[in-house]
Amino acid sequence: MKRTSLLSVCLAGLVILAILGLCDLLAGGMPIALREVLRVVLHGGSDATATIIREIRLPRALTAVLGGAALALSGAQMQAVLRNPLADPHVMGVSGGAGLGAAIATLLLGRAAAQPLAAWAGGATITAAAFAGALLASLLIILVSRKLTRTYSLLLFGVMLGFIFSALTSILAYSASEESLKLFYSWSAGSFSATRGGEQAVLAAALLAGILLASFNTKGLDILLFGDEYAVLAGAPLKRIRATALLGCCLMTGAVTACCGPLGFVGIVSPHIARKLTGSARHAAVLPVSLLTGASLCLLGDILSHLSRIPLPAGSTIALIGIPVILAILLDKQSFLP
Repeated sequence: MKRTSLLSVCLAGLVILAILGLCDLLAGGMPIALREVLRVVLHGGSDATATIIREIRLPRALTAVLGGAALALSGAQMQAVLRNPLADPHVMGVSGGAGLGAAIATLLLGRAAAQPLAAWAGGATITAAAFAGALLASLLIILVSRKLTRTYSLLLFGVMLGFIFSALTSILAYSASEESLKLFYSWSAGSFSATRGGEQAVLAAALLAGILLASFNTKGLDILLFGDEYAVLAGAPLKRIRATALLGCCLMTGAVTACCGPLGFVGIVSPHIARKLTGSARHAAVLPVSLLTGASLCLLGDILSHLSRIPLPAGSTIALIGIPVILAILLDKQSFLP
């Protein structure tokens, strides 16, 4: 793809992202006029409208952008490493590990629900426990990737790891109290609204680290598209390329899952849209467009979740967007990786 056309796609993506971000600031239970949103964004303010936008809606939109970009970048790399057009960070069991950590935290909080500090510390505890579970899954995947040289073996390990974590989570949920289950399922539905400033900083740091790792790994990811045998014959450091990609993916996915809950489909759909828009499979073009696409998809999902009187889980609205795209991918064989 020519540099000028890639630049055009990126500029168009930034314009769409800005429009969706503005629409997300308008979405919510309290109607706010466009001129009021623009006034607060451009000039600030101290009234009730400015407080709602600055304290609730702007952090929510920022979280959606950071989370969507991180999941999309992870999905693009996973599809190259595993050579599977439907690969997703969740396939590798990272979100399953986060779910197990959150289940353990909610079970412990349920037993201490009578304490005044339990409700106040609940969100932070679940986030920390979910990140710890995602980190555990990430370490297991990175360690195993050094031993498994075949992509299908690594993919199978990730699927089995996810099943194990899911089974353990089900066992814990079965024995949990009603208060614990309510807290856990509130997190597992997926949302961009419950994050705090510290969690957004964690998301931004994880995304920055993932971008840096991916930028040094683009040529290696391109080589992986031709298969492990070709990579070995070409003298590429296969284990290092795979470990670098998995490290960035696990770090970003763990942070997003811990802060926002398990969000599927973004990592699958975004790289395919990016490849269609750029007309190329080169990761130097696919990765930046995937970032913009994932951020836009999450903003769109968040907007749809706030159209009803009662806000819907963002994970569900994103799934409603992603499922038709995945079906189109399945019907279009040209969308699959070589």
